[in-house]
Amino acid sequence: MSDRFVYHCTLRWSDLDAYGHVNNSRFLTLYEEARVALMFAGGRAWGVDSFAEGVVIRRHEVDYLRPVDYSLDRASSEAAPTVRIELWVEEIRASRFTVAYELYDGDVLAGRARSVLVPFDLGRQVPRRLTAGEREFLLNYAPTGGTP
Repeated sequence: MSDRFVYHCTLRWSDLDAYGHVNNSRFLTLYEEARVALMFAGGRAWGVDSFAEGVVIRRHEVDYLRPVDYSLDRASSEAAPTVRIELWVEEIRASRFTVAYELYDGDVLAGRARSVLVPFDLGRQVPRRLTAGEREFLLNYAPTGGTP
């Protein structure tokens, strides 16, 4: 596999549920923060700004492997605790792509997810095909050999 995109996401007190764990719905928010960093900041660094013009989620699939708490053991006097999210591109098609994620609480794998994303023309409100530049950028995070 080629390089994964690694994102360290700060946990917020508001992420917790009544049991003191990160709420299941907040996992999607954490994955979203990592995905936005990949596509917007990472894409822009590669010269690809078009993802910021429109991408919609077609599907999410989430596996919760263990609870994540707001552990002060992972905090410092300057920063709240974080989780590490590793992303890669699992599949690339002409008009959609799949991003896979692993969320780590310290060194422990706490969750896995996949999102199917569709490039979208916000002005016309219709899906669109990936551009050559977008495809090239995504292939940097795809398994060796990529997908057609």
